[in-house]
Amino acid sequence: MKIGNLRHRVILQKKEITEDALKQQSEVWTDIATVWAHIEPLSGREYFAARQENADISVKVVIRYLPGITAETRVVFDGRIFEALSVINPEERNISLILMCKEALTVNS
Repeated sequence: MKIGNLRHRVILQKKEITEDALKQQSEVWTDIATVWAHIEPLSGREYFAARQENADISVKVVIRYLPGITAETRVVFDGRIFEALSVINPEERNISLILMCKEALTVNS
């Protein structure tokens, strides 16, 4: 992956559990980093192959290596939210990360 291919500005977030004064817990998404990424919808063949493991995989997000990124991470891009299902460190070289993601459905209230 060439640096020039990282043309999408995304926000990486992690989930945290907070507790209010009444001891009620709620989930809050906290920004980890804002990075450049390459977002690629999976081709028909890649999507078919990905369905063998998880039917919800829809996009591949490539970023420069960043420690602490896990399948608990989500990617926010242009008002859309992508939940990471798996994170791949190609050849374990700590150069880039590939996040296989599904787009989260948002409900307007």
